[in-house]
Amino acid sequence: MAIDANFSLRGQLLVAMPSIADEAFEHTVIYVCEHQPEGAVGLIINQPLPYELGFMFDQLQIKSDSKKQKAKPLLFGGPVQPERGFVIHRPFGDWRSSLTLGDDVTITTSNDIIRAIACDDGPEDALVALGFVAWGAGQLDKEIEAKWLVCPYDARLLYEVPFDKRWEETPLGIGVDIHQLISTGGGHA
Repeated sequence: MAIDANFSLRGQLLVAMPSIADEAFEHTVIYVCEHQPEGAVGLIINQPLPYELGFMFDQLQIKSDSKKQKAKPLLFGGPVQPERGFVIHRPFGDWRSSLTLGDDVTITTSNDIIRAIACDDGPEDALVALGFVAWGAGQLDKEIEAKWLVCPYDARLLYEVPFDKRWEETPLGIGVDIHQLISTGGGHA
């Protein structure tokens, strides 16, 4: 599939097609942070790790008395640089190292937001992910047909829908039942 150099999937959601056999991407939903001819970057938004946020606080030696924050899930954002943390949140706030991608999507990589979350002073809606997904020049464009269903961004899917329901619910926004797709086929919106 040839994609126009001016076309960007930035801010869209990618839903793994049933045919994806790679365990790292099976049943994933990815928020596309950047998509340019040079490559693409995204964060998996539906794969909780076996650790809670309290684990990250401990690793960063951040004191937290908030049982609520400590118990929040820590997400697998992707296989690239799994030691690197990303916080997807709303509202924007006054955090260092933040990139606003939309009215209700900001990605912050600095520890000041983690410290604020630990003290219940962070954004109300926040996902903390370790690692990210990356594609080289033209790679994502080639994968779209067979591996990914492109769906429009919906804040409800990012901040409200339970993680285990996101893979099935995201394509419903474009009228697609993911279970009805032929496992060898592809599709996109």
